[in-house]
Amino acid sequence: MTDILMPKATAVWLVDNSSMTFEQIADFCGLHPLEVKGIADGEVARDIRGADPISNGQLTREELDAAQANPGYRMKAQKSRHAELLKPMKKAPKYTPVSRRQDRPDAIAWFVRNHPEITDAQISKTLGTTKSTIDQVRNRTHWNAVNVKPVDPVSLGLIGQLELDALVKKASDKKAKDDARKGLAEPDGAALRPAGESDAESTNMSHAAED
Repeated sequence: MTDILMPKATAVWLVDNSSMTFEQIADFCGLHPLEVKGIADGEVARDIRGADPISNGQLTREELDAAQANPGYRMKAQKSRHAELLKPMKKAPKYTPVSRRQDRPDAIAWFVRNHPEITDAQISKTLGTTKSTIDQVRNRTHWNAVNVKPVDPVSLGLIGQLELDALVKKASDKKAKDDARKGLAEPDGAALRPAGESDAESTNMSHAAED
């Protein structure tokens, strides 16, 4: 069965505008019969406005009439004409103009030198390059290594400033969380305490020994 849009809103409409059984409505909307009963009793989806599945192209009048005439009939959903419009757009692969591709090693070198917290996968996705190229730039084995120099990718036109800021923040936040997690993993409170606390404790122990 085709997944329908707004299943609860559709169920509300069918409860209010048809004589179908709870089981039929539940089957069509992908809900539990008790949930449909709750809608009919006013206990579920009180604030949801009904959505007409016929007007939005998910159900034909013939299917609805057949279901109302036969409690054992299970309606078949139509592919909604709105489904394609509501479907999330798949982000196209990043394309770098040919004239700019020679600048990517410089941008990679900039990331490697200035933002080691950003992963190779993130650099690869951002610049539209490969992990192999990143390794070559990092290890100075790139065919043009002599001429590769760190250059801000924004000034090279490979990425926008807002996108770069978001990338750096995301990587920094992840690193902070990872560092905090490692700190919590220290066994038996082995994490170092502030120097002031250690000095104060040593002084107190010394005074106690003298007493």
